[in-house]
Amino acid sequence: MSYQDSATAKLKQIIQAQNGAWDAINPEYVERMRSQNRFRTGLDIARYTAGIMRRDMAAYDADPTQYTQSLGAWHGFIAQQQMISVKKHFGSTKRRYIYLSGWMVAALRSEFGPLPDQSMHEKTSVPALIEEIYTFLRQADARELGMLYRDLDAAREAGETGRAAEIQATIDGHQTHVVPIIADIDAGFGNAEATYLLAKKMIEAGACALQIENQVSDEKQCGHQDGKVTVPHEDFLAKVRAIRYAFLELGVEDGIIVCRTDSLGAGLTKQIAFSREPGDLGDQYNAFLDCDDVTSGGTQDGDVIIAREGKLLRPKRLPSNLYQFRPGTGADRCVLDCITALQNGADLLWIETEKPHVEQIASMMDRIRDVVPHAKLVYNNSPSFNWTLNFRQQVYDAWKEDGRDVSAYDRARLMSDAYDSTPLAEEADARIRTFQHDAALRAGIFHHLITLPTYHTAALSTDNLSSRYFGEDGMLGYVLNVQRAEIRQGVACVKHQNMAGSDLGDDHKEYFAGEAALKAGGKHNTMGQFS
Repeated sequence: MSYQDSATAKLKQIIQAQNGAWDAINPEYVERMRSQNRFRTGLDIARYTAGIMRRDMAAYDADPTQYTQSLGAWHGFIAQQQMISVKKHFGSTKRRYIYLSGWMVAALRSEFGPLPDQSMHEKTSVPALIEEIYTFLRQADARELGMLYRDLDAAREAGETGRAAEIQATIDGHQTHVVPIIADIDAGFGNAEATYLLAKKMIEAGACALQIENQVSDEKQCGHQDGKVTVPHEDFLAKVRAIRYAFLELGVEDGIIVCRTDSLGAGLTKQIAFSREPGDLGDQYNAFLDCDDVTSGGTQDGDVIIAREGKLLRPKRLPSNLYQFRPGTGADRCVLDCITALQNGADLLWIETEKPHVEQIASMMDRIRDVVPHAKLVYNNSPSFNWTLNFRQQVYDAWKEDGRDVSAYDRARLMSDAYDSTPLAEEADARIRTFQHDAALRAGIFHHLITLPTYHTAALSTDNLSSRYFGEDGMLGYVLNVQRAEIRQGVACVKHQNMAGSDLGDDHKEYFAGEAALKAGGKHNTMGQFS
């Protein structure tokens, strides 16, 4: 007897014990509804998906070709369609996640309207989006299983026992659309207590992995913009510990913390670190400050003076009351940030770089792995990079260094479509194609994500549709490039009523009302045209 059969038998006993009052309840229908909603709470999801990530991390340690990927989603429907598409094309969601970007929450989900990535949006909008995404992913499970149950009933009614057995096996082996979410908690939205409270909300909503960055909360900037300000390590580590406490309090013992450093592009700090003795963590942080020798210029009122190795130094302070790091120290600060984070509870690292260059990333990861051998990165394959220009310039520079003739190319104009069919452009595209694989092997990147892809795809597809529909093509602008493409590519939401839950509702109507059910999916439903 299968698990489902035994569960149905148990339900039958419960119903029979009600002395006829529950006789209209079909125990098989109850078990179907249970299977279509296997996750009761967000914490169930967080525990389940944390286990997935931990297994994937171990698999990557054993074989770095087993890296993972995700695309950023700003709505539950977008995340749902991603996972439906992944299952359709690849048969499994294995090693595919969802990324939740604070940038997209700010730009698309704030009640203030579009905002820059500066932690000005409502922090409760982040757990709300996590909950929304998992609502849509769970609905994708219910929809897919509902269609299988319909097929099962049809096979049984037709007496096709072999077909019915095949469908039942598919149901028993159903793979959920629920996958891990790596969720952006920015710089924690305040002090460590604020970070802890928000982390709890995000975990309760289902997040198994939280990404936190070492910027100042009230000065937070997008990692690809100027003006970033970091905090001393102890300030950052207090927030890391706050997140770990939240995971442990809620019973998600293997929750994942991703520690992001913006030090490569951050030239400022808001405060001088506290140091107890030479060489400690605070002293190492302060060693990167850009300072003047006090003996050469005297002092004046309001000066901040620090002592190092018998000298008095004046850290360079800006009118904003921020302190400046020495130029050229970004990579060294990144390495120290990462090693320190791993030694204090981080599970994964994130180094925000200014360009996608495997060797640049690897140069820092090699140093980190000398200290922590299994250090692993989450890497932002950012739309803020001009991938075409960056990789064409990388190929140009490599060819020039090898002595190859590059006189046919203008390095500054390599983005031009005039170069699209050239050998240089073809090699650049080949490097872009293999970037994730190459970086996983060479630079310790366990997880590749694109933060804002669906922000851009929504804008691009809307631009294409608008130009055609409102132009000479009229309705053909929609039919040719949307509906016809959907049908021929097998995109599930071409049956939009089904995707929105109409068939699920009809099934429930039948469960609840039997023959009296007024269903939406009758012969006059126009969705029949897409069968």
